[in-house]
Amino acid sequence: MIWLDNAATTLQKPPQVKAAMLRAVDRMAAPGRGGHRFASAAAETAFQCRELAAEMFGVSGPERVVFTFNATHGLNMAIRTIVKPGMRVVISGYEHNAVVRPLHAAGADVRIAAGALFDAESVIEAFSKEITKDTGLVVLNHVSNVFGFIQPAEEIARICREKNVPFVLDASQSAGTLPISLEKLGAAFIAMPGHKGLYGPQGTGLLLCGMDAAPLLYGGTGSASMMRDMPKVLPDAGEAGTHNMPGIAGLLEGLRFVRRTGTKGIAEHERKLILFAGEGLNGIPGIRVFLSNDPAVQTGVLSFTCGRLDAETVAAKLDREGIALRAGLHCAPLAHETAETLPDGTVRLSVSAFTHRNDTAQFLRVMRSIETERKYVQTENRI
Repeated sequence: MIWLDNAATTLQKPPQVKAAMLRAVDRMAAPGRGGHRFASAAAETAFQCRELAAEMFGVSGPERVVFTFNATHGLNMAIRTIVKPGMRVVISGYEHNAVVRPLHAAGADVRIAAGALFDAESVIEAFSKEITKDTGLVVLNHVSNVFGFIQPAEEIARICREKNVPFVLDASQSAGTLPISLEKLGAAFIAMPGHKGLYGPQGTGLLLCGMDAAPLLYGGTGSASMMRDMPKVLPDAGEAGTHNMPGIAGLLEGLRFVRRTGTKGIAEHERKLILFAGEGLNGIPGIRVFLSNDPAVQTGVLSFTCGRLDAETVAAKLDREGIALRAGLHCAPLAHETAETLPDGTVRLSVSAFTHRNDTAQFLRVMRSIETERKYVQTENRI
């Protein structure tokens, strides 16, 4: 199987990730739940993971790194901490449902700063107009999970700092490939999953906290057990219940892999593959490719449409040829509305550090055969 669905999950992991998870199953209990060596081993691994994440992402201390189940969990915690019913919240035109739905549930007055695809200046202009003295929060999708569009996070964060508006960054598609610093952005929160560009297992994530987070779940923390309320201090305030120690151990190894390899090298590798795939698709009649040649605005995610062939049909044909990718709306209908790809959405391929040029070459061969088959069927129908 050729795996080209890394924007959903990087299925191919460094071997150290699996090994660490298996060790954790045998040798780790829960941090803070016992004085024995199994609890101590868990506590040490959790601390090392927080410490490394804080170092990599510009967080003032490891205690301000909260473990989550995924980026959605972290975004819910961030939004619930800040948003009150009726609060004016400005978001981009490329947000995932992990942002849109929690804002709707919180009763926010959502305003959309919709810039043109791959046009950072138009995004900055849209946010500049929408962020007013009445704005209570700005949330930005760093990279569109549909189009790989790198949005101007630094500039939007600067506007927020100047206007004293809290800023939340969804780093679901950028963590591990783009430089991210909580301190430099001055963000209230940054949420990221463990199972994508950080090469950890599913069911892991990180919430980087520039301000104190309100609890989303309530329960045991292994600390301050006599209190009826949740502890106010981080990370305990955001981590009720037993930790996913196999996941955290695997995430630690994923972070180490990213640090060893380097985000710059990973990003360059992914962009070369996407450019190769995009240029190849552009040579196939009937295909519309959403691609920018500017590395400042395009990551390792590429969407395309195939004329009368709907996206799901194309993905199913590719699956039968041993190529896995995603089609449809990708849990981001707002992005498709902005780019005018509703109602069918797009076919999306997304690469990783483990994707080879031969993988994308085989994908292009299959796409050419699909186009040949489509033309043959059309010819047959006209006879």
